[in-house]
Amino acid sequence: MERANAFDFIGPKTLIGPELKVGDKAPAFVLLGQDLKDLDSATLAGKPMLISVVPSVDTGVCDLQTKRFNEEAGAQGDKIAFLTVSADLPFALRRYCGANDIKNIVVATDHRTMAFGAAYGTYVKEIRLESRAVFVVDAKGVIQYAEYVPVAGQHPNYDAALAVITALV
Repeated sequence: MERANAFDFIGPKTLIGPELKVGDKAPAFVLLGQDLKDLDSATLAGKPMLISVVPSVDTGVCDLQTKRFNEEAGAQGDKIAFLTVSADLPFALRRYCGANDIKNIVVATDHRTMAFGAAYGTYVKEIRLESRAVFVVDAKGVIQYAEYVPVAGQHPNYDAALAVITALV
């Protein structure tokens, strides 16, 4: 399924994949970690999970979004799994996380296959990046919050996503 999304600096783009909604089963995924090892969604299952999707950690809003969720994850301890997904190379993610003390969240890439983006409806066809989105998945793997940010330069609704995830613990 294709849908529209706007990247401020280059105009409208096409999103590949379904628009997931509250009540949908969260698709399984395999991402590539900063250590070049597979990160399977099953390793994060069993507790509520917040999935933050960003085009690139090396852009302003993505940087702030990643830092915000890293800070929130630090306050939650291990009750919640926090995951940031981009299509950045794993080396760029490792550099970014080290330079910004990002250690409370898992940061991984969909660069290799873009299968996460295709399953979650965040794959930007024309530029092979992820579109900004936030998902909250309960411990049973059901989506409890889904936000597709319509313009790349806009922030997600942090408070709404965090209210849903904290209500699950």
